[in-house]
Amino acid sequence: MKRTLLKNIKIFDQSSSFHLANSNILIAEGKVVYLGPDEKEADDIIEEEGLCLSAGWVDMNCWFGDPGFEHKEDLFSVANAAAKGGFTEIVSLPTVQPVVQTKNAIAYIQSRTAHLPITFLPAGAVSVDTLGKDLTEMIDLHQAGAVAFTDGEEGIQGADLLLKALHYVQFFDGLVIQRPQHAGLSQHGQMHEGIASTRLGLKGIPALAEEVVVSRDLQLLEYSGGKLHLSLLSTAGAINMVREAKVRGLAVTCDVASYQVAFTDEDILDFDTNYKVNPPFRSQADKEGIIQGLKDGTIDALVSAHKPQDTESKKLEFDLAEFGIINLETAFSVAITYSSLEVEDLITKFTVNPRKILGLPVPVLKEGELANFTLFNPLKKWVPLVQNSASKADNSPFFGLELTGQVYGIINKGQVVINPEYNL
Repeated sequence: MKRTLLKNIKIFDQSSSFHLANSNILIAEGKVVYLGPDEKEADDIIEEEGLCLSAGWVDMNCWFGDPGFEHKEDLFSVANAAAKGGFTEIVSLPTVQPVVQTKNAIAYIQSRTAHLPITFLPAGAVSVDTLGKDLTEMIDLHQAGAVAFTDGEEGIQGADLLLKALHYVQFFDGLVIQRPQHAGLSQHGQMHEGIASTRLGLKGIPALAEEVVVSRDLQLLEYSGGKLHLSLLSTAGAINMVREAKVRGLAVTCDVASYQVAFTDEDILDFDTNYKVNPPFRSQADKEGIIQGLKDGTIDALVSAHKPQDTESKKLEFDLAEFGIINLETAFSVAITYSSLEVEDLITKFTVNPRKILGLPVPVLKEGELANFTLFNPLKKWVPLVQNSASKADNSPFFGLELTGQVYGIINKGQVVINPEYNL
């Protein structure tokens, strides 16, 4: 029985009496066997100045290409990237080939990842082939293990389909995740519609494309009931609508990609396709609105919005390149570096809030309980480099930039995974 001692580690866990205190934690056979001041005998000792511990982080928005697009990212490479980024659980989007809309598709993910240190949480499609016409067999998918239902990046365009989905998931207290973007208003758009897009001669994606769908969806939610999660919000107007909806008591939650606090549309002046994301980097006012929404609790969760792309899809002219960046390994660091939020608040948006939204239990730091932890140093500075990335892809604007806050490793499913980049 291998025993691992976490020595004098600072704990972030608001439900524990040890919150913000330093303690020793002994882990054996995947469980916490001791928590307190004594230094117990162990096979391995993890001790690092400034090292902290929290419940394992959850990413509510992660795309990888398995099955169908494994050349971009597969189950094993995304698990390695998630571990390096501090995530012990990731929600996988259903927009692969074939679409995750059957019990067999759920079973494929579960069986292939059972031995990995990352827990995969598959989301099922709302509509057949995500075409926005007919509902999938949601009850069967829920019973098979789907944690939520979404049509992924395209979102649910038809009001009638979203209304049906919100009614249907109430039979099993399910969750609909909606990516709010009007397909017509955003068609052929390459970046945020504004002065920068005009200067570059690129067709813009207006803030209205997001806000008109958020407004509609909140009205549908108020009419139908159910639970709705709005994913990847990017405009101050959309966030303000969610803020007002919460005051009215609607069961709505939302997230933003952590990288939205890092850049604006003005950073795309050199046509670098690593800045091409969807929704796009918006205006400075939108960025400030996102940070305010994070601070006042309107925005419930931060996500990686991990979207790996191969060279043939990304190293092209800006208007031909695919959207997306890889961000699993940098999501936390980017949030700390650019958002000005307190570490404690950021941790809540990576741990407690995502689990509450998904209806998952929050890991308990207590003797006898399973260990599901992320180890990190919020003050350590580091520079992500392409040669050290665990992802198959290299589409990131953060390579070569100094970031604050680095992940040391994770402990989950009886496995201790240390980030090999930590001491480089």
